[in-house]
Amino acid sequence: MSLAAMPPLHAGLQTFLAFDFGLKRTGVASGNKLTRSATPQATIVAEGAARFPLIAARIKEWQPDALVVGVPFHPDGASHENTLRAQKFARQLRGRFGLQVFEVDERYSTTEALAGGAKDADAASACIILEQFLRSLPNE
Repeated sequence: MSLAAMPPLHAGLQTFLAFDFGLKRTGVASGNKLTRSATPQATIVAEGAARFPLIAARIKEWQPDALVVGVPFHPDGASHENTLRAQKFARQLRGRFGLQVFEVDERYSTTEALAGGAKDADAASACIILEQFLRSLPNE
């Protein structure tokens, strides 16, 4: 679900886990609506279906109200192979965990993370994605 098509959030959606999807590594960040900030978590290093038990453990640990997935696009906004992969990942999360999943345009998040000197660019990118999402939420 894009931010533009996002339904209004009710007061129950307060905590979030965000994912910067990659074929071999998936960055993770946790955050909340109150502080509108995110904290990097350990990156998940797993491919294919092997990542889902690790994600399930994070969801059990953090008990998020919803999930956020970064979706990459070309600089001109066109989609590419990884766009489709990230969107499929978002659908899989929705189906497996029954949580609302928000998709966020993550163009340049890795570049920003690396420019900031991140030791774990995947987790830092997940933070950037989640903070972008949190900033977009209306004040209630």
